[in-house]
Amino acid sequence: MSPNAGESRVDWQELTDLTQGRPFVVERVRLADSGIAVEGRFDPPQLAQLGVEDQVFVAAFVRAHGSIKEMERIFGVSYPTIKSRLKRIAEQLDFVDTGPLPASADVIDRLQRGEISAQEALAELERTR
Repeated sequence: MSPNAGESRVDWQELTDLTQGRPFVVERVRLADSGIAVEGRFDPPQLAQLGVEDQVFVAAFVRAHGSIKEMERIFGVSYPTIKSRLKRIAEQLDFVDTGPLPASADVIDRLQRGEISAQEALAELERTR
């Protein structure tokens, strides 16, 4: 929200506190530098949908470069506690498949062995471009 429009500024933490973990959508976005506003239905980023404590935990994990040992030190808890919390947070997030794309030769080999159809092979080869 823009303070210039007589509205108070709300940050993500306040919004997260207000929603108390309930799903929400953003219906208006204002570009701060131009004042242009866009209305529609915008899902907030997944990390913004986490509770404040989980957001702090994720930020600490990133700052610790993924070191569970460092997280144990920061939060004063055991390895299993850190792993458990990471697992719980991960279950709340949708992940994009980031596995390596198959090499063209692998796709052709699978096609020759009859493991995939010509259509599936073409689709996989298109993705590797």
